[in-house]
Amino acid sequence: MGKKCEQFFKNHSVRFIFNTIFYTFIFLALIYLYSYSGIQGGHFIYAGF
Repeated sequence: MGKKCEQFFKNHSVRFIFNTIFYTFIFLALIYLYSYSGIQGGHFIYAGF
């Protein structure tokens, strides 16, 4: 069973698909965290000066 999994993940197309899904997930998580932090609606800190 271990050899089959090792051969499966050494396949270039499988690694490409896995990496694409992995990095897409990271990209979407970063977009979510950016929108969640409320950067667009922040107030300007020096407005009173």
